[in-house]
Amino acid sequence: MFTFTPLLGAQFLSSKASQSILELDGGVKILVDVGWDETFDTLDLVQLEKHIPTLSLILLTHATPEHIGAFAHCCKVFPLFTQIPVYATGPVIAFGRTLLQDMYASAPLAATFLPKASISEPGGSTSAASAAASVVGAEGSTEGGNSGRILLQPPTAEEIARYFSLIHPLKYSQPHQPLPSPFSPPLNGLTLTAYNAGHTVGGTIWHIQHGMESIVYAVDWNQARESVVAGAAWFGGSGASGTEVIEQLRKPTALVCSTTGGDKFALPGGRKKRDDLLLDMIRSSLAKGGSVLIPTDTSARVLEMAYALEHAWRDAAEDSDGDNMLKEVGLYLADRKANTTMRLARSMLEWMDENIAREFEAAEGVDAAATQAQTKSDTQRSGGAQKSQATKAAGPFTFKHLKIVEKRKSLEKILADQKPKVILASDSSLDWGFAKESLRVLGEGPNNLLLLTESLHGVKVPEDAQVSKRMTLGHMIWQWYEERKDGVALEKASDGELLEQVHGGGRELSWMDVQRAPLDSGEQLLYQQYLATKRQLDNTTQARGQEGLDNTADALDDRSSSTTSEDSESEQQGRVLNFSTSLAHSNRNKLGLSDEDLGVNVLLRRKNVHDYDVRGKRGRERMFPYVAPRKRGDEYGEFIRPEEYLRAEEREEIEMQQRRSEAQTKLGQKRRWDESAPNGRRLSGDKSKRRQLSRDGQDATSAVDDLSLADDADAASSEDDDADGHSFEGPSKVVYTKSTITVNARIAFVDFMGLHDKRSLEMLIPLIQPRKLILLGGMKEVTTTLASECKKLLAAKAGVDISSADAAVIFTPANGEVVDASVDTNAWMVKLSNGLVRRLKWQHVRNLGVVALTAQLRGPELTPPEDESSSESANKKQKLLKEESSSALSTSTADGVKPSADKSDVFPMLDVLPANMAAGTRSMARPLHVGDMRLADLRKIMQTAGHKAEFRGEGTLLIDGLVAVRKSGTGKIEIEATAQTAASNVLNAAGGAGSFLAVKRKIYEGLAVVAGT
Repeated sequence: MFTFTPLLGAQFLSSKASQSILELDGGVKILVDVGWDETFDTLDLVQLEKHIPTLSLILLTHATPEHIGAFAHCCKVFPLFTQIPVYATGPVIAFGRTLLQDMYASAPLAATFLPKASISEPGGSTSAASAAASVVGAEGSTEGGNSGRILLQPPTAEEIARYFSLIHPLKYSQPHQPLPSPFSPPLNGLTLTAYNAGHTVGGTIWHIQHGMESIVYAVDWNQARESVVAGAAWFGGSGASGTEVIEQLRKPTALVCSTTGGDKFALPGGRKKRDDLLLDMIRSSLAKGGSVLIPTDTSARVLEMAYALEHAWRDAAEDSDGDNMLKEVGLYLADRKANTTMRLARSMLEWMDENIAREFEAAEGVDAAATQAQTKSDTQRSGGAQKSQATKAAGPFTFKHLKIVEKRKSLEKILADQKPKVILASDSSLDWGFAKESLRVLGEGPNNLLLLTESLHGVKVPEDAQVSKRMTLGHMIWQWYEERKDGVALEKASDGELLEQVHGGGRELSWMDVQRAPLDSGEQLLYQQYLATKRQLDNTTQARGQEGLDNTADALDDRSSSTTSEDSESEQQGRVLNFSTSLAHSNRNKLGLSDEDLGVNVLLRRKNVHDYDVRGKRGRERMFPYVAPRKRGDEYGEFIRPEEYLRAEEREEIEMQQRRSEAQTKLGQKRRWDESAPNGRRLSGDKSKRRQLSRDGQDATSAVDDLSLADDADAASSEDDDADGHSFEGPSKVVYTKSTITVNARIAFVDFMGLHDKRSLEMLIPLIQPRKLILLGGMKEVTTTLASECKKLLAAKAGVDISSADAAVIFTPANGEVVDASVDTNAWMVKLSNGLVRRLKWQHVRNLGVVALTAQLRGPELTPPEDESSSESANKKQKLLKEESSSALSTSTADGVKPSADKSDVFPMLDVLPANMAAGTRSMARPLHVGDMRLADLRKIMQTAGHKAEFRGEGTLLIDGLVAVRKSGTGKIEIEATAQTAASNVLNAAGGAGSFLAVKRKIYEGLAVVAGT
């Protein structure tokens, strides 16, 4: 069974965020992507919140807001979310962390608002209710500019780093059997494999194998190779050539593919034409004395853009012509996390295109030669040092011309300069980040150019009043570009073609600017009441059994053995807000738990209860709710908690600091400072001592390294806020101010999205040959048109009619629509006789057992009638069996499970063939080899057996210098040997010393041979 439910991202209207639920047989649920858009609307996460208590694991595909934007929010607000295992590649983890740290530092709306229901609880004071009404009533106010709503505390950079440290990193082409969440059913051998998707560094195509289901989840991929990002691994990865898709991704039972870009065609010249078009746009503006603003993202596509521009400036500097205008123009990257992003990029060159690795090796080789030349003489030492310094800067992502700007004050100085410049600024949505600040200054210049690199074609704001979506700044600019009301300027490119640049026309661009502000006295009282109410409900929940229930769930999770007070406090955040989600039968008005709610946990939570009926139960309900906790550790050993080894005087000092901080922050009731400090300041004892110990260098785990990076980010952010004069402590609210600028600059577009086009989709989908195809991610018209085209192409590839039953099935679901894409099988249940079972010879391939059998099908066995003269013991036994069967039937009916059959022996039986039929029913089919032999495994096996085995060339294993073994992209293994070797193998076959026969024998031993007899 396989059902697919798109929560977000299917036939989008106003959001490109992606969230999908994959439900497999046995109740296994997989969440792919936790996307969010620039509006940060919590209504987009309502459906996701309902699925959290039943999720088995989470997969992440790209480090972009559309795929990972809501990850930190879910970890902070939904307590069960952090208990679900998450899997992603290393670059997605690293770049995703920097993305969210930049997003929460730049976008106040990402923190989300105080819930309306929490400030209108019965029993509240009249003044608080009136204050709530005044604050909430100003939520959508666009007039006046001084009203706002109270913000929740956003996750700090420390917390974001800790959330991302929980993600399990995977490598490409590495099959992995994941661990399920504590509340998930068994995964039953589910296997995950990540493949390169292109589009971003570390972007992933997921292959999920579960039973008979082979699912390929490919959203936002790019087959074309770029300067930094390698092409998708459909044909084997970067540099691979072939006409057939690799075996692992070919002929899946279901393919989930995005249709974004299904209505566009790639440029004829490919990547070089795209880069030349970008530079021609820039030169046309610089020639008139204008500046260029290029909005881009924080840590994904910015790598491709920065690499292309940096190398263009290098080529211009090395050009002998003195009239190259790029030499005298400044190139800037304005991003709060730019240095961190580029430092991570320099450490992940193996995830990029192979040309990047060659460039790095060449730069290092030249630098090593220059360093060696320094030792020859004193006169050459200075020249060698200069050359060494120059070659070091010539490597990828070690910039000579691109200057990084991380402070708002530095950006303002650059913008105040009237000289021509090119600025790469975050974010591409123009709704937060430095791109909006740059647009305020550069948008009024008639010679300036706003160069868009991401298309918003088809993204509209719905006219339905029930959908609370606002028009973002990026949507407004793109709408102007498509309307072209004020005309188009045609500039001549270097190759003679015409460049289209849309005039701004002096139109006014108005938007609501969002800023943080401290709370006044009434709002502060309201916020304190919200914290007190939440803490009271939290304590009531724990007192009435929720604490024991959580501990029981944690006992099944190996991470519970090393949880700290910091973990427990973060998991408490938002517990009351989704308490009804975490327990199916509870609500906010009734916090008591019944025996049915507790299930098997009744053995722990109820006194004098020592028995639990497990008949008809499945999974955790069949065993006692206790698992011995496992200690956490890594390849270096067990994790050490330094706070457990404090001296007495250190402990007393920390306790005194905690008492002083509590006395300073006490306002009517003791509260935790982390709930009200927006800048990530932690004054509780455990957190302060953790920071102190990390500064002393007593913890050497990778998590502390992430936290140190987060501390640096916090320091930079606080300095930036101090420079702007907006620094304050305590809870905050949102203040809306209306901003207006007159746009005289031109608007242009160059496609730097790095996504597949219509030609790639129509070429690759027939080569993949999926049995079920699920299309999502584009407008309804584009998706429907592509579905009809793919149906014709798949039918032509299979050689069948479109209307036939063998044609591929294509689904185009909408958000929330459940699609049943299960594999079409005809399966029957039979029983094997004891004689046939004894003759079976099982062969094991990894975790599967394979056997070939030829048997006779007979009808079901009927129980003979009982003799009237049976003994009294037989009657008692039969009566007891009847009572047990009736009780089991009633239990299954009460649980809502239909009984499978009234009798146990209703299945047909396979029995041994009679001797007179065995000779005439032998099959003449050729033997079938089941399994997959990797050349690396064969190399180890042959070396263990005493043979010499080494790799020669790509995909060729040479054994004893005489036998060559190759494996094609389709999985076919070819063995080649010389004629003399074959003759010697025949002579040495009895002793088994021949290389050719030895190789074939080892290959056959690693495969299961299913004979045709």
